[in-house]
Formats: sequence, C-alpha cells, structure tokens
Amino acid sequence: MKKSLEVLESMIYYWNSVSDREKVGEKYLASIYENTEMKAIYDDNFDGESVRRVLSAISNREPFRGRTKNEGRFWNNNMWMLEDMDYMNMVINPLKKLSLEDLGEGEVVFLPLHLDLFYKKGNNIYINFFMIKPDLYNGTEKLTIEGIEIKEWIKKNVG
Repeated sequence: MKKSLEVLESMIYYWNSVSDREKVGEKYLASIYENTEMKAIYDDNFDGESVRRVLSAISNREPFRGRTKNEGRFWNNNMWMLEDMDYMNMVINPLKKLSLEDLGEGEVVFLPLHLDLFYKKGNNIYINFFMIKPDLYNGTEKLTIEGIEIKEWIKKNVG
C-alpha cells in the first residue's frame, strides 16, 4: 500500500504558523480543504466549509461554535495540536518512516479528522491522525490505534 501524508504536511505548516502567531491566508486554507484526499471523507456533517471555518477561526483567533459535533471535534483536535506540538511530532515523525508497501494494493491516507476513526473507500483507507497514539513512556517510535500497533491495525482493517 502507498502512504499519503500530503494533507498532514500542509497541516504541520499551518500548526507551526499559527503557533508562531503568523497569519495563514485563505488561499493556503483552500489548498487544504479543496485537497482531493480531504474531499473523499466529506459528508453532510463535515465538508470543505467546515474545514475552512475551523482553520480560519483558529488562525484569526476568533471564537468558534461548530454547527455539528464533527466541526466541534475538528476544532478541538486542532487546538490540541497547537497546545502540544511535541505530541504532534511524536506521532508525525514515526508516521513519516512507516513502510506499508508489503500490505497490498491501495493507499493509506492520514488526515486530520474529527469523531470518526477511519473511512474505507475501495482499496483506500483514510485514518484520523488525531486517533493515533505515540509511545509516551518508553521513548520508542511505536504508534498504536485502539491499542494495536499501527501496521497491524491497518492490515486488520484493510481486508
């Protein structure tokens, strides 16, 4: 399987910029919410406008009230990353090294999501980045989802 961190790479820039109190422009936000990988998970409760509203409110330091639970959780998850950039790096760095080629056809896409753990469409699986847990206590780069090592979890849920 191929691995995609494209949207996450954009989010890392976003989180770092907002953390440094830099303004993130609407064009940059559009490159995130209009991304084909993000569009694959949109539904009636969470869409491109949801992503735009949340990221714009955070960047502009405006109060935010979600229209749906998904929007509210997406806002909360992004605020969490801004408050704990070390945690974000503890997840993203091992993800960058993760090899999934031996798991067959399709793509594993890691996205910043909301309430849902993952979406499966055809041979592709879209995993909520915020649900991945690093090894906080042993100093390893081991990642888990639902208490299962990430590669094993992917193998189990792709089939």
